[in-house]
Amino acid sequence: MKIGDKIPEVLGLDANGKEITSAQYAGQPIIIFFYPKDNTSGCTAEACSLRDYYKELQVMGYALIGVSKDSAASHQKFAEKHSLPFTLIADVDKTLNQAFGVWQLKKMCGRESMGTVRTTFITNANHEITHIINKVDTKNAGQQIIDLLSK
Repeated sequence: MKIGDKIPEVLGLDANGKEITSAQYAGQPIIIFFYPKDNTSGCTAEACSLRDYYKELQVMGYALIGVSKDSAASHQKFAEKHSLPFTLIADVDKTLNQAFGVWQLKKMCGRESMGTVRTTFITNANHEITHIINKVDTKNAGQQIIDLLSK
């Protein structure tokens, strides 16, 4: 997906197995952050940074949704362990990852494998993408978004 594209109507299932759609956020801009894996150092730092800025993002009018290919059970444990107040979508079949173009070939330690490229998408109230953060600062992800939206 690129700037100007409208996000899909069906986003997936949350940690409780409830279907999440963009219509549930009618008239509200959304921040959707894709991350590789629950309870890994970078992903935990990113999620906790966003947790720490959650109220500020809400005051600015934004909904916040995290997406990874982990299971609903994994998301529940991750959210409970780190007191994450926002929705986590279990994209086990990678449908949303593929729709947003973040399921890509990655290289690490000389090995290649498919995986989620950490990316944040920000929409307007019509759910059209207005910003894409490709270089997410995991430890300061919340501040990075606030700074971008304050420009």
